[in-house]
Amino acid sequence: MTSGTMRARAFLAVSLFIVAVVPQRTPSSAGAVPLSVRITSPLGRLGVPGAVRIVAQIKSDPDAVLSPVEFYVDGKLLSSVEAGPPYAVEWVDDNPFEPREIAVAVADSLGNTARDAVALKPLDLADATDVTRVLVDASVQDKNGRFIGSLDAQSFKVREDGVPQVIDVARREDLPATFALLIDSSQSMSRRIGFVRETANHLSGFMRPRDRMLVVPFSRTLGTITGPTDDRATVAESIGRIESSGGTAILDSIIQIAPLLGAIEGRRALVLITDGYDEHSDKGFEQALAALKAVHATAYVVGIGGVAGISLKGERFLKRLAQETGGRAFLPSREEELEAVNGILAADVQNRYLLSYTPANQAVDGTWRKITVDTGDPTHKVRARDGYFAPKPPPVRASIEFTLTDAERRFLDVGVEDLVVAEDGVEQRIDTFHESVSPVSIILAIDASGSMKKWADTAKAAAASFVNSLRPQDALGVVMFADQSQLVVDLGTDRQKAQEAIAAYVPKGGTALYDAIGDSLLRLEKTEGRKVVVVVTDGRDEDNAGTKPGSSRTFEDVADAAGKAGAIVFGIGVGHNVDRQVLSTLAAGSGGDVYFPEDVSQLEQEYRRVIENLRRRWTIGYVSHNSARDGAWRPVTIRSKDGRAVVHSRGGYFAPEK
Repeated sequence: MTSGTMRARAFLAVSLFIVAVVPQRTPSSAGAVPLSVRITSPLGRLGVPGAVRIVAQIKSDPDAVLSPVEFYVDGKLLSSVEAGPPYAVEWVDDNPFEPREIAVAVADSLGNTARDAVALKPLDLADATDVTRVLVDASVQDKNGRFIGSLDAQSFKVREDGVPQVIDVARREDLPATFALLIDSSQSMSRRIGFVRETANHLSGFMRPRDRMLVVPFSRTLGTITGPTDDRATVAESIGRIESSGGTAILDSIIQIAPLLGAIEGRRALVLITDGYDEHSDKGFEQALAALKAVHATAYVVGIGGVAGISLKGERFLKRLAQETGGRAFLPSREEELEAVNGILAADVQNRYLLSYTPANQAVDGTWRKITVDTGDPTHKVRARDGYFAPKPPPVRASIEFTLTDAERRFLDVGVEDLVVAEDGVEQRIDTFHESVSPVSIILAIDASGSMKKWADTAKAAAASFVNSLRPQDALGVVMFADQSQLVVDLGTDRQKAQEAIAAYVPKGGTALYDAIGDSLLRLEKTEGRKVVVVVTDGRDEDNAGTKPGSSRTFEDVADAAGKAGAIVFGIGVGHNVDRQVLSTLAAGSGGDVYFPEDVSQLEQEYRRVIENLRRRWTIGYVSHNSARDGAWRPVTIRSKDGRAVVHSRGGYFAPEK
């Protein structure tokens, strides 16, 4: 398994706090057994939603009569059980990412009461961004199968993808182990179910105090899970409840149980007890193997019925499953062999070396890295997992803002079920959809060239009305441009400064249109959240004489800046001399809009259209299928199932570079 800093490792942190409860009881006769209750399953959180058995062990005075045993989840009564032992109920843990408390309470006829509770903390999911260290469990045995426990770091050689690695640590490590018993309960096992129960019960006898066990019956799907538990009686009771029925889907069941193992700390041993006949799996062997490798679980197989009872194909896949995860496959044909098999299996899990190295390849690319471990002694048999998946880069999350109109540019409402989103031609799953109501940073760029002089008063009034129409939470900055572009009011929510700047508006000089838009975008590039440029002009980029460009920037510079800033551009072009192509291209490429009033008397109306557009926008979000963080442009199409609807957006986004 990989490990490292909090930033460097993807992991599911599962922790458990057991509430110690002292039984409350009234005085009784000397030598009486005090009433007590202990929850023995589950003693930890599993990694996926599903059915779990809550099991309680109760000790009581033989002369006392127990009241119904009550099971609670988060203080609410789940069920009462009158008959027992066992005292158990099924509960569906539908959201492992929320904290839960399970509790069991009981009273007896002598007036005693007892209660036990287990607080299940939520699973914590963190992203992986670096490979810093790799941990490998290795078992080393001599030619007679005996564990060799006297090796040091110099005794081992580790290669990753054929490249020798420097071992940081090599030591015998006594880690707690969790044995997940994946028990085939299909109809084909009905004649061997006694053998199966004997196998599982033998194995529970090898548990150490810190070890845990899961009992997971399966046929075509996983059955109700018991555990993790450290109580052998609970294990025996849950195994005794298993009944044979239905078909068999071994590979599908392995894939289903893998996330559960990934949520468990310490060593993870999957013990598959089966006859090897897989009739109903939809998934393939490679997918099942990859699922176990992804959670660093070691597979052990106990083939019930011996070689004669397992097909050649089944024998091959069971052995390969064990071999490639660093485990072993056993094919006992007689019950007398079980104790030896279980002893060897438990010892193999519990007697291991922990090897640690910092890989030379630190690329965060999610690729499979092949590991080989040996001691240089040909008489030694070394078993270890054959590799690991490097952490994947953190997912790339896309957020696209858009509007929806009909052909006459009237705004339409929309629901997420009406939308189809594709990135680079690949359909994406929308996981967020809402109206775009978050604050907006707006730069109002006003043409102050000489040609605007005749319309100055009307232009000032319209701009002042626009400023007053903005929401208080929206930040506003003002750029005015003539021979040069100038940020006269920086971004902020103080409208008085903007109104004073507009009141001081005096048109004269040329039209540095490109510099004004470029300066506006440059200022917005430094801000977070939604960004908008509203540019108002009656002309084109030219100097006062109209003989050369008015800006030091080109149109290409401005178009590039618009993409980098991620800002929406609205253009209002007044009169007949305006460069419509420039404003239309910038607006269309950013998901904005453009308006061309005949004269300045319509300017206030066009400002209102900008306000309406900002208030009729939607945002969709999704996790991209492409996790590459390459800074590349990702084209995104948003299509409505409503044939009359037209979607307006910037058409994509730039992926993050790191």
